[in-house]
Amino acid sequence: MSWTCGTFLALLTVLVAVSLCPEADCAAVPSSSQAAAKEPQAEPMRRIFMKEADASNFFRRRSRRAVKSPDELNAEQRQVLAADERRREFHEEKRNEFESYVEEVDDEQNERSRESTEQWREFHYDGMNPPYEYNRQSI
Repeated sequence: MSWTCGTFLALLTVLVAVSLCPEADCAAVPSSSQAAAKEPQAEPMRRIFMKEADASNFFRRRSRRAVKSPDELNAEQRQVLAADERRREFHEEKRNEFESYVEEVDDEQNERSRESTEQWREFHYDGMNPPYEYNRQSI
């Protein structure tokens, strides 16, 4: 029982120390020049993490109903137009593929019917009259 009490007191001490530490309030990169010299990646991290007050002001300024800036509106409009263009190109490509398929099927059907017609004429030709094209009745 005494070891659980000791563990509890140690954890409580660590919790108090962390809560009283000023660096624990926000996740900000230290602004000292020595830290910047040691870590060249400190500048990108500064843009990611911000102080709690700055974050609350950011969300207060940009609420759900806030008006978007013209740059944001233009960027969204460009994305919508690009998506429309991709959709239009996709449907045009599909339509062209279908038209070429239908044309190919029609050509095959016409070729089969022409061949069967020629075979029928050759089979029924008696040799007495000239071929069918020249044996039409003139009006």
